[in-house]
Amino acid sequence: MTPTKPAKWGLRSLALGYLGLLLLAPVGMIFYKTFEHGLGPPIEAMTSPDAVHAIYLTLLMVAIAVPLNTLFGIGCALLLVRHQWKGNAVLDGIINLPFAISPIVVGLSLFLLYGNDGWFGPTLSEWGVQVLFSTPGMVLASVFVSLPFVVREVVPVLQEIGTEQEQAASTLGANGWQTFWRVTLPAIRWGVAYGVVLTTARVLGEFGAVTIVSGSISGKTETLPLFVAKAFEQFNEEAAYAGAIVLALLALTTLLLMSIGGRKTKAQASGPIPITGDVPISTSNAKEGS
Repeated sequence: MTPTKPAKWGLRSLALGYLGLLLLAPVGMIFYKTFEHGLGPPIEAMTSPDAVHAIYLTLLMVAIAVPLNTLFGIGCALLLVRHQWKGNAVLDGIINLPFAISPIVVGLSLFLLYGNDGWFGPTLSEWGVQVLFSTPGMVLASVFVSLPFVVREVVPVLQEIGTEQEQAASTLGANGWQTFWRVTLPAIRWGVAYGVVLTTARVLGEFGAVTIVSGSISGKTETLPLFVAKAFEQFNEEAAYAGAIVLALLALTTLLLMSIGGRKTKAQASGPIPITGDVPISTSNAKEGS
């Protein structure tokens, strides 16, 4: 049954109204309140030493956690899809833990593990390694809460593309690395890209787990979300709103870069993923007659 034109416009209006009420209106109000008195107050707030350090620490969390989870996510997705074994169900359940557990619980768990009375805390202290209330603990919390996103985006893509092209490359003499780099990775690049966007957004906005393990020390262990929360609690609304705008702009910039890169890649695409021709094939282990 094809919907009528009034029904189509009604559904579109309902969807746009719903999104506008829940998303656009709150974000628009933040922008309005931030620049209500001009550019001076938010610029002054975000150039303070504490704010600059919070931005730096937030970007540092992204620079460490996102590449780690991307590499882990691709490898884990390949293991789940291409190498079936009895432990897949257990591994799949463990990967889903960050979706099921509250970030506060994650922070408390890390505190119990790496605190002065924890399993690893005393030993690490003897070695001069401080995990809690320092960057390593914050990195652990950020990696944990953002771990599943790349895996969950790449797994269905691997299942969809199948193994035909990989098997063809192997038959033509490509080794495992050549097959992955020239065939598998180009085929899953969009799953990886979306996983990276989600992981970046999750790390940028992480609050609960990082709050527990960092101590929220201004100028030392305070990320941008913690800076915003503390500024709001101290009735420094200009700094809180400005920090929220910076967080939103960072997330939107990541999404924009991914979109631009995607358009360029599509524009340059001129056919199926190559298996021969520009792919250097090792013939040392190729079958006779292949």
